[in-house]
Amino acid sequence: MITITDKHNCCGCSACVQTCPKQCISFEEDEQGFRYPLVDKGVCVDCGLCEKVCPVLNAGEPRQPLEVYAAINPNEEIRRESSSGGIFTALAKAVLDEGGVVFGARFNDQWEVVHAYTESKEGLAPFRGSKYVQSRVGETYRQAKAFLQQGRKVMYTGTPCQIAGLKRYLGKEYDQLLTVDVVCHGVPSPLVWRDYLRDITANNLSQIASINFRDKSTGWKNYSVKISGKEGKDYVNESFRQNLFMQVFLKDLCLRPSCTNCAAKSGKSCSDLTIADYWGMEDPNWDDNKGTSLALVHSSQGQQSMDACGVSKKQTSYEEAYRHNPSIERSVAENKYIAPFWSSFSSNGLKGVQPVLDKMKPSLVKRIYRKFRRLL
Repeated sequence: MITITDKHNCCGCSACVQTCPKQCISFEEDEQGFRYPLVDKGVCVDCGLCEKVCPVLNAGEPRQPLEVYAAINPNEEIRRESSSGGIFTALAKAVLDEGGVVFGARFNDQWEVVHAYTESKEGLAPFRGSKYVQSRVGETYRQAKAFLQQGRKVMYTGTPCQIAGLKRYLGKEYDQLLTVDVVCHGVPSPLVWRDYLRDITANNLSQIASINFRDKSTGWKNYSVKISGKEGKDYVNESFRQNLFMQVFLKDLCLRPSCTNCAAKSGKSCSDLTIADYWGMEDPNWDDNKGTSLALVHSSQGQQSMDACGVSKKQTSYEEAYRHNPSIERSVAENKYIAPFWSSFSSNGLKGVQPVLDKMKPSLVKRIYRKFRRLL
């Protein structure tokens, strides 16, 4: 039976919840907003299936990609609406053209991030763009399995731990399954996200019209966070460097504990493809500041999908890609300011954590050094 004694050992994929034959495992949110399994011992028959599907207890082996590409969607509108080069939409459309189903992360009507599926190209738009909150997988592993058993093609996208959880849950390979994970810095707390939204909207979430974590109006490399209201006003429209939620996220203050020792990075998720932003692209023909995707191919299924999806692609090296995107392999370090952050957040919400952020500001010498390095 799944028993969480150390929260660093649970990634929150929910594979255990969905596989339980007695449905005696619930997913309960803790004081930091992360969900963990809780077993009803009076109903549990101790079959061990929950432990068998856990991607932390059964971590895969590291893999080097077979091929590495820079990629750009030729549709400029799709590319503009995407976080990087628009590769997700190209892959998804190819699956839908074969009568398949695409799973991804979107916002629900409360602006929480949840996993869902679509069978239409019109349904892809909510899946586009990064969502810097841990999504709720819900019943989507079961739904994906049902589609696969019907013989339908399925594309499932998520974080590495979510893909690892899906693969463990399925327990076998399916020729018509395409799994795509994203290079993940770490997953922020849904509780912190809810608090942030309530604060900026004066607790009026129903007036939000759209949320874009990666608005590229100011360029791909200096993207903005844009939250627009139904009455035509912007609740937020500011650089990611200035946005409070993004500061807390990028400084590793509100991430799930398991993100400090991710069990699914380095190809261990067993995905067919890994996609991300191709930061550090040095070829000016492939870097016009509109967004370029990185694609790491791990399987023949992944290569076939890359060849069939219609993106413009350029072969490159893993060393070059990793140099500017170390989160492919590296987990975030345990931040010494995490305890002060949660203490301040518990007392005053996200707006009360500024003193913690101020303590983390680098010295003048470090700022000069970093600017010099960027110039080089």
